[in-house]
Amino acid sequence: MSRILVIEDEAAIRRVLVKILSEENDAYQVEEAEDGLTGIEKIKNEDFDLVLCDIKMPKMDGVEVLEATKKIKPEVPMVMISGHGDLDTAVNTMRMGAFDYISKPPDLNRLLNTVRNALDRKELVVENKILKKKVSKKYEMIGESEAISKIKDIIDKVAPTDARVLIIGPNGTGKELVAHWLHEKSERSKGALIEVNCAAIPSELIESELFGHVKGAFTSANKDRAGKFEAANGGTIFLDEIGDMSLSAQAKVLRALQENRIQRVGSDKDIQVNVRVIAATNKDLKKEIEEGRFREDLYHRLAVILVEVPALNERRDDIPLLVNHFAEKIAGEQGTAIKTFSDKAIKQLQEYDWTGNIRELRNVVERLIILGGKEVSETDVQLFASK
Repeated sequence: MSRILVIEDEAAIRRVLVKILSEENDAYQVEEAEDGLTGIEKIKNEDFDLVLCDIKMPKMDGVEVLEATKKIKPEVPMVMISGHGDLDTAVNTMRMGAFDYISKPPDLNRLLNTVRNALDRKELVVENKILKKKVSKKYEMIGESEAISKIKDIIDKVAPTDARVLIIGPNGTGKELVAHWLHEKSERSKGALIEVNCAAIPSELIESELFGHVKGAFTSANKDRAGKFEAANGGTIFLDEIGDMSLSAQAKVLRALQENRIQRVGSDKDIQVNVRVIAATNKDLKKEIEEGRFREDLYHRLAVILVEVPALNERRDDIPLLVNHFAEKIAGEQGTAIKTFSDKAIKQLQEYDWTGNIRELRNVVERLIILGGKEVSETDVQLFASK
């Protein structure tokens, strides 16, 4: 049921609005407030899906109610009610975040359409928040070791800035998780996070993938195509395995970082981009520089902040938390009960040499859940966790 609050000091108009909304839809539960102060108290203490608010009222006018509501419950849409002389103010309130306005006396169709649209918008906002929480859960960083706590602290300090970040560490350690958290905790989180696996794209196609191309730039270029940098405009681009990028593409990435401009393959037209760059690699880039495979100037552009993700063998204290996390996640994916691991089984897993890091541990946990007993035992680990 949708809860609607009508804030209106004129009793006759308030009664008309309540009557129209209540009779129109049984799913509307309509509450009243005779002035702005009363309305704000209700908004603070109760949950509403929509607020209809008059602009001119004693004690606290509609503009003030709008400002206060946006601070208290920013997700609640507000529709302003304007008298003839309030139209300019009503338009201005939309710039301040109001969903829409209706004029007095209210037109029935206009009122009902506006209410329906506002409630639909509220539902979308809620769905997006739920989706964002699911995305955040997917990329949750699990661990309380000193190394992981240090990384979380760096993320909290660096994320709100636009500083470029280079994430280094062995394969399977969770470098992509660091990139996702840097984006989600940043001011760019409403924009896109575009991921590019530089190792998975052939060297002859990497420039087209990153910067796009124009029709006829090469044999299969049948139409103009935007690249990943354009797709990430206003957001973040994550260049994973950047150590595998060709020198030619490195030169173009360097220009994009220096000038915030790119050119599509086959074009000499500059395109302005506003992109934060986060890069990751499992390679020793200083060694790659010495051997002529990576540009030193690009390295220094990327490594404004350097984040080193440790191997799992360096954070064994986190293994019990990781095992429980994966057990819950796998049970959710498979629709089964969560299996527990005995203390001896956990201790056995802590003693393994995890060359494949977090990725390998996740696979082993899944194998033990499928093949092990109701409680995964030390014997199960000895039988099924061997690599």
